[in-house]
Amino acid sequence: MTGISRRTFLGASATLAVVSSPTTWATGWAAPHSAADEHERIVGDAVMRWRRVPDGWQNAPFLGNGFLGAQVYRDTAANVLKIMLNHGVVQDQRVQWEAGIGLSRLPIGYLTLTTAGAITAVDWRLDLWNAELTGTITTTRGGLTFTALVHNDRDVLLVSLTTTAGEESAAWGFQPLPSHTTRKVRVPADYTGNPEPTTGSTGRIGYTEQTMHAGGGYTTAWQEKRVGTRRLLVATIAYGHPDSTGLDEAVTTVRRTLAANPDVLVAAHRMWWHRFYRRSFVSVPDKLVQRFYWIQLYKMAAATRDNAPVLAEWGPWFPEVGNSWTAVWWNLNVQVAYPMVNGSNHPELDAVTPTFRRYHRNLEQSVPPAYRDGETYALSHPGDRTLRPGGTRSVGVPGTSSKTDQTGNLIWGLHNVWLAYRHSMDERVLREVLFPVLAKAVNFYRHFLVEGSDGCLHLPLTRSPEYADAADCTYDLSLIRWGCRTLIDTALRLRVNDSRLPVWRDILTRLVPYHRTADGVIIGDGVPLAESHRHFSHLLWLYPLRESLWDRPADRALMRTSYDHWSSMRVNWHGYSFAAASTMCSLMDSPEEALANLMGFLDGSVVHETQLTPNTMYREGTNLAIESPLTAAQSVLDMLVQSGDGVVKVFPSVSRTWPEASVAALRTQGAFLVDASRRDGATEWVRVHSEAGEPLVLQHGIPGDFDVRDDHGRRLPWREVSPGRVAIPLRRGQAAVLTRRGARPARTPRDVAATSAPPPWGLP
Repeated sequence: MTGISRRTFLGASATLAVVSSPTTWATGWAAPHSAADEHERIVGDAVMRWRRVPDGWQNAPFLGNGFLGAQVYRDTAANVLKIMLNHGVVQDQRVQWEAGIGLSRLPIGYLTLTTAGAITAVDWRLDLWNAELTGTITTTRGGLTFTALVHNDRDVLLVSLTTTAGEESAAWGFQPLPSHTTRKVRVPADYTGNPEPTTGSTGRIGYTEQTMHAGGGYTTAWQEKRVGTRRLLVATIAYGHPDSTGLDEAVTTVRRTLAANPDVLVAAHRMWWHRFYRRSFVSVPDKLVQRFYWIQLYKMAAATRDNAPVLAEWGPWFPEVGNSWTAVWWNLNVQVAYPMVNGSNHPELDAVTPTFRRYHRNLEQSVPPAYRDGETYALSHPGDRTLRPGGTRSVGVPGTSSKTDQTGNLIWGLHNVWLAYRHSMDERVLREVLFPVLAKAVNFYRHFLVEGSDGCLHLPLTRSPEYADAADCTYDLSLIRWGCRTLIDTALRLRVNDSRLPVWRDILTRLVPYHRTADGVIIGDGVPLAESHRHFSHLLWLYPLRESLWDRPADRALMRTSYDHWSSMRVNWHGYSFAAASTMCSLMDSPEEALANLMGFLDGSVVHETQLTPNTMYREGTNLAIESPLTAAQSVLDMLVQSGDGVVKVFPSVSRTWPEASVAALRTQGAFLVDASRRDGATEWVRVHSEAGEPLVLQHGIPGDFDVRDDHGRRLPWREVSPGRVAIPLRRGQAAVLTRRGARPARTPRDVAATSAPPPWGLP
């Protein structure tokens, strides 16, 4: 798999063109947006605005590079702004306690900007194109103008600041937060927070050094200097364990950053982001949805990278209020957050596959001790970024009082790895990660499957996530089926004659069917879905595993009945419920329902104390999270392009209220890149580029006669396999272009006309 490295431009920075003087950026210059560049224009349109002062995590602007995160909002004092700083690798290392406590991510602290007068107004822009926050702060004594960014290639926050005559005394400070888990559940009586930090300075660089009881620690360092007429602040966080607190690294990073040419640093930062956005393109008439989608791409790139920690519940933005989600949640949250990186053509954001590659040996720690045979893996949650559950946590033993709802976490997580493979067709992912780890994950279930009097293999009591205990739990059975089928297919693909193939085939043949009633598939044996259920655990076979397909008429009744029963009870739904429902409807050829479900989340409605927040983050009661907005971005992609079961579908679930749409370089299973245009309610043209030479069946949506040519205008062979679907043989690197017969449309992405003019996201 290929992607944009987080370090792409380091070492090459000296060759970048510097605009004007060495202090151009520091004196307030902002890169102009070019109207001629459609990518730049459409991302520029998604700018987030603040005309009111944000007051916390839920409505603040956010910056990040997959490691270092920053948010800006007001303090309780009228003349203080905070920049909350956090880092995704900073965690405790007391492995004797479960991960949410002993391996907890730790709060770090915040920079303060104390102004001479009380803050009365702000006008801020979060410019996604440049990944920079710019704006003004008005006080009772004057004003300030600033630009801030978290550098893409260096773990540094840069803030360029200028003040008017009444605010020359505006000053920076730093306030550390207690180095203590904020989790409130199952905290041991003998737990104590880490020692008090030490604050000091070396030269003009200030620092706060935080040691940990387990050894090592972390250091925040900062310094401001005058650059021309402005003030340039550099801040960083460094972490070490067990022998370093990161002090030397943090001080060195600040010193070297301030010695560098700021224009060169900023040019490298902007170049990465510009290349990032140009990897794909999405435009729809509803600009609320369009802007939301681009903000989620920005958020995902700010929160994760392929060499960064897998997403915790808050990404790199640890809320000042803390809450209980202090580690990595593997029981749904990671699994629903990451699929969007595939369709949006951003494999460089996939941290799940590298995490399993690097740390899979830690998965044995989640297996109950009696079953640790060297060939069995499981994944308890919460875990840390290295897949350790901490303490004595395990997924429990099915059929006993220790059972949990975590038995399927690992296989569901590996489905993300499978998606990464299918979108890249990189067999190294199969050979080195998916096949060996999935085989050990299926082995966990093999310990407990028993033959019943009916000759079927049954699973003893487990727990359907967040609902009820059940034997033959549908959630687990669906994951077992997918796991065995995938192992068999993978062995064939890799030409591996594995001795376990007969076992996997036997499980597939004899595994008990899902229990069902007139309402469709139920939770498990004798356990119906009797009340509203935010989790779609009993529908995993429908989505995302897609065991049943709408293209098979025999599957439709069960899919529709099961979905309708679940969606008929929405009082306890959460954000990801609406997103999953949207995609399920898209998969069942119900575009209006799909859009209605998506808008049920995006409109900011409060359902069961959950809500999309003004900055497109997400809250569940007082807990905060980011996974639901990210999975809603996948719901947008599923309306525009779908793939699976050997078919690529273009505009398969676009609402009639969206007569136009434009996409470019959306990635599908089979490693195809799709460009397409929709006009007047129908597909205008489609281009499909093959990266791997896989078989292509294309559902194109072009009405009437059409031509199939290559990029040079030469006719390509094709055959109709069913109405609206054609098979086109493409070699690796070859592309097919389908147009209406005789038409020669401009095949460039375009920002389609808006059907409304919504306000920008943020606090406008």
